[in-house]
Amino acid sequence: MNSGHRGAMPHVPVLYEDNHVLVVEKPVNVLSQADDTNDLDMLTILKHDIKERYNKPGAVYLGLVHRLDRPVGGAMVFAKTSKAASRLSDVVRRHDLGKIYMAVVHGSPSAKQATLTHHLLKDTQTNTVKVVAPGTPGAKEAKLDYEVMHTHDHLSLVRIRLHTGRPHQIRVQMQAIGCPLYGDQKYGAKLNRPGQQLALWSVNLSFPHPTTKERIEFKSAPPNEFPWNCWDMGTLL
Repeated sequence: MNSGHRGAMPHVPVLYEDNHVLVVEKPVNVLSQADDTNDLDMLTILKHDIKERYNKPGAVYLGLVHRLDRPVGGAMVFAKTSKAASRLSDVVRRHDLGKIYMAVVHGSPSAKQATLTHHLLKDTQTNTVKVVAPGTPGAKEAKLDYEVMHTHDHLSLVRIRLHTGRPHQIRVQMQAIGCPLYGDQKYGAKLNRPGQQLALWSVNLSFPHPTTKERIEFKSAPPNEFPWNCWDMGTLL
């Protein structure tokens, strides 16, 4: 472990592992990869874990295939070889990495289900993203499908399938239709209190295996705590 990192190694549940891929359940508030905060990140944690479990000498290879925002938990896949990393990167480019999320939002969208398309622009200085007009320099199209599963006491449980993987995409697009995510301090500060945990979870991940080409699928349930426990999540995944 890099002594420069702050904090103890969190436990990361392994959902699946073979010689080519590692699928895990990312804990909330852990970075996907290192940044200038020097806080622990998934790559560092998992490389350390693989080195310990397999008693590996030297450096451990682990490729980042996709990212989850720091406050988001749930299913996440990593490549254990450079060949797997290359093939999974192609899967991402072809939009064949199936990503389904559950989110708890304030209010309820006017349509029970819909496809949202926005153009998003990231401000790297503030690490924030905003909806802008099509054609804005630097903006990228973002698209998702959502379905409202249930509503309870001014909160709605929403199932989301991503078509694109833009930074903060779900958070910004849901806020753009007047339904910011529960606990989102960045895009819903007027409705959320400091300290509340963002209610966004990667519940389902599917992709063709990099060597067998067989499509494999993994599920991860959100924690049994508020606001998730307003619903029986086990029956909804």
